[in-house]
Amino acid sequence: MISKAAVGIAAGIAGSILLGYCFYFDKKRRGDPDFKKKLRERRRARKQAQKAGSKIPDLKDHEAMQRFFFQEVQLGEEMLAGGDLEGGVEHLANAVTVCGQPNQLLQVLQQTLPPQVFHLLLQRLPSVGQKIVLQTAMAEEDVE
Repeated sequence: MISKAAVGIAAGIAGSILLGYCFYFDKKRRGDPDFKKKLRERRRARKQAQKAGSKIPDLKDHEAMQRFFFQEVQLGEEMLAGGDLEGGVEHLANAVTVCGQPNQLLQVLQQTLPPQVFHLLLQRLPSVGQKIVLQTAMAEEDVE
């Protein structure tokens, strides 16, 4: 049988090796010339995404996407009813972008929204789509 002392020594050595590897990897990562540049870019993009408004949930989580969709539609309707056209259109564009069937949603919105608001929504869709793609790409980078 292996004594308790031997197990303790082996665990201590394994812990020391792991800790040493962590220090080595962190020093190597920080010494990378592109590390600070990438870190600044990531932080800048995250700040812009937070300023831009809604945080897009994970696209693979169906329930979170559904909650986000309904939340954006509700916020868009409330803002339009309150007279904030820009904010309302922004939220509705988020909803259309993450919608599973955007053509059907656009048909419904075309019938319910005033024409000038609907045209503003159509103009806003490409930029919102790019923003969502950027946010999901940043989220995937953070996971890696």
